[in-house]
Amino acid sequence: MAHVTRDKKKLLARIRRIGGQVAALERAVDAEADSEADCSDVLVQVAAAKGAMHALMMEVLAGHLAEHVVAADSEAERAQEAQLLMELLRKYGR
Repeated sequence: MAHVTRDKKKLLARIRRIGGQVAALERAVDAEADSEADCSDVLVQVAAAKGAMHALMMEVLAGHLAEHVVAADSEAERAQEAQLLMELLRKYGR
């Protein structure tokens, strides 16, 4: 996964932002439980974290496609990598 190694700094920055969003979600839920606050703040935080995770997934997936499927050395390798991607997408879609 050379593309992950190559993009490590950028990916880690994105993952740290996601961690911050999840921490904000935790704080929002904690604040919600302590008061009669509006649950819309929690829903906004959930949507933001979900969107950030999806964007991270798409970035890593795009790198995988470019490096392991499109640039594969043989048809057999390309077919194997495509099959792995299909399995990953099935799991992701659950």
